[in-house]
Amino acid sequence: MRVAEHPCDRRVAGKSRELWMRSLRAGALVASILALSFVAGAQDLVVNFDPSATQVAFTLGATLHTVHGTFKLKSGQIHFDPATGKAGGTIVLDATSGNTDNASRDKKMHADVLESAMFPEITFSPTQVAGPAADLLAGKSATQFQVAGVFRIHGQQHPMTIPVTISPLAGAAGPGRFQASSKFDVPYVQWGLKNPSTFLLKVSESVNLEIEAKAEILRAPSR
Repeated sequence: MRVAEHPCDRRVAGKSRELWMRSLRAGALVASILALSFVAGAQDLVVNFDPSATQVAFTLGATLHTVHGTFKLKSGQIHFDPATGKAGGTIVLDATSGNTDNASRDKKMHADVLESAMFPEITFSPTQVAGPAADLLAGKSATQFQVAGVFRIHGQQHPMTIPVTISPLAGAAGPGRFQASSKFDVPYVQWGLKNPSTFLLKVSESVNLEIEAKAEILRAPSR
């Protein structure tokens, strides 16, 4: 025999479901607030590069031989939010320091190609960092990043994404010391710079840059 449900029972059950739903909504709201608070309170990571311990080498293919040269780093600091990847800062190379150990070739490079007297700096300004920041902070053996930003050379800006590998620096004098490595091509002719090829000597229309740098990675002061 079926027992009839009392109206009071229905009211009690309805109130229980309503209280349960309110609890779920409140819990979700609290979780959202905590998540937003965590992101808002997250500290940027700041990467300071040491110019004296940074090597910037370039390689240019040619018909007779490969040209090797170097640039000097003037300054370098980038910062990024590990939660969002949003980045800022600038890496600055001294364009006037370009050197291939051949006086006549270097004179032509500076006067005709780089025009370094007029454009003395080559810069990269990051806008976004993609990679496992948590692995970096945990001191993993090597962490891979993709750094998107703006590469500026010869007075022109070009969007570019650069691969960067960061590894803990063995025998570092203090905490937060890392080795940063990057290798990528710069299509200088496509970007409007003069091709230095002659009738007898043909050179590649892109130059390869290889960077080995020591860097200190810190948490930015809380805002």
